[in-house]
Amino acid sequence: MLLDPSGLEFCLQGEGTVIAQAGKRHDTRPRGRMVRPPARPRRAAKSHERPRARAHGLVLIVDDTADTREMYSQYLTSRGFTVLTARDGAFGVDMARRRRPDVIVMDLAMPNVDGITATQRLKGDMATCRMPILILTGYPMQAIDRGALEAGADVFLTKPCLPEDLEEHVQRLIERAA
Repeated sequence: MLLDPSGLEFCLQGEGTVIAQAGKRHDTRPRGRMVRPPARPRRAAKSHERPRARAHGLVLIVDDTADTREMYSQYLTSRGFTVLTARDGAFGVDMARRRRPDVIVMDLAMPNVDGITATQRLKGDMATCRMPILILTGYPMQAIDRGALEAGADVFLTKPCLPEDLEEHVQRLIERAA
């Protein structure tokens, strides 16, 4: 999968270029020509409205393991979610404050700022305290001992976690927060 400067995803397959965004196939043309789907008219957003550019919701994945971030990001994107990633708790807290995700998927064990501390910071801030947080960890006993739910996490799941299971919980949290 490749990404052009406008953010449109595309991949080369056989004799044509398949252009897709959020997992939907748009067009196939001879290789070497990239054709964008027709532009849709946009309505002007009111200043008090939140941007509506996402189909199923904006998910922030905070994990220090690049493979984990990439796997869940690709899966959720293919299912229609818009996904942001951060490599540790400090970047995750900063990104959550700036981008206002609908759900945060947070690893527990990370360098610098761990998932518990990041969760406490987010839940202690009036601007981010209502964001649902899902702790995703390979250390379930540590999550219990360190008080993941008491820190403010809404759910915690254990790794390995099937992407389908993660999607189901993310969708439930989005629906519950709405």
